[in-house]
Amino acid sequence: MSGINEIIDNEVKSNDVVLFMKGTPSFPQCGFSGQVVQILDYLGVAYKGINVLETNELRQGIKDYSNWPTIPQLYVKGEFVGGCDIIREMFQSGELKTFLADKGVEQAA
Repeated sequence: MSGINEIIDNEVKSNDVVLFMKGTPSFPQCGFSGQVVQILDYLGVAYKGINVLETNELRQGIKDYSNWPTIPQLYVKGEFVGGCDIIREMFQSGELKTFLADKGVEQAA
């Protein structure tokens, strides 16, 4: 693994829920990242947001790591879940809440 892959792999494996996004949870810098932040915040999920805009290496590295072309990217317990469209659809259907519960991720009541 290259250096950036090791960094990404470590973040994915050492955090229950991690969101690779443009901007930060308190200041998303794209609408898609903002939507996923709103969903996670609404569900009361504790997560780590990682700003891919900090370096080009990270922004490209996460795309290569997941073999997924867009950002944001959500990982739960080391598993790639999807980007904004997938997360939004899972949320609207109730599947995301169930998925998180099945993975043992705490949510607000």
